[in-house]
Amino acid sequence: MPREAIDGKEGVTVTLTTPGGSFDFTGLGYALDFVLPNFFFHVTTAYALLRHKGVPIGKLDYLGGL
Repeated sequence: MPREAIDGKEGVTVTLTTPGGSFDFTGLGYALDFVLPNFFFHVTTAYALLRHKGVPIGKLDYLGGL
C-alpha cells in the first residue's frame, strides 16, 4: 500500500464489522486502540507458544535490538 493511501486519514471514520456488531473508530483510534493491541497480543502469544515448545528465545529476542 502506498504511503499516500493512509497519509492524512487520522480523522476518517473506520467501521469494523464483526458478527457481534460494528464498531466505529477514527483512523488514529483504529490504529492505536485496535490494531496495535491486537498486533502485540499475537506477537506475545507466538512468543509464549515458542517458549513452551522449547525454542531458545528470550526477552531480548522479543524486544529486538536495543
